[in-house]
Amino acid sequence: MNDPIGDMLTRIRNSQMRGKSTVMTPASKLRVRVLEVLADEGYIRGFEPMTGADGHPAIEISLKYFDGTPVIREVRRVSTPGRRVYMGVKEIPTVRQGLGISIVSTSKGVMSDAAARNANVGGEVLCTVF
Repeated sequence: MNDPIGDMLTRIRNSQMRGKSTVMTPASKLRVRVLEVLADEGYIRGFEPMTGADGHPAIEISLKYFDGTPVIREVRRVSTPGRRVYMGVKEIPTVRQGLGISIVSTSKGVMSDAAARNANVGGEVLCTVF
């Protein structure tokens, strides 16, 4: 698999289109950090590390809905393995005039765009969520 973050975001998007309450994805440290940001910002209910059916580590993600519609309306991968997108702290975009978030991988860890601005660090913009 070339793009594990893109794979996880696609699994979330597809599961929400089907109305599923949970989705499984293979585990990695970067995926856990991205899911922590999504949980802190209120886009998912939570996640739990577990062992998949094949014996490999996996993560079960509990999706969040409001009045039957998914909380995550749009998720877009910004930086891909073939095209990395790095931005300074002043260049990090606001998503939908502050209604959404950008998830940024910085030297101080994976954080939301607002947290990156507060910490005064830039980095690789992984994705945007609205």
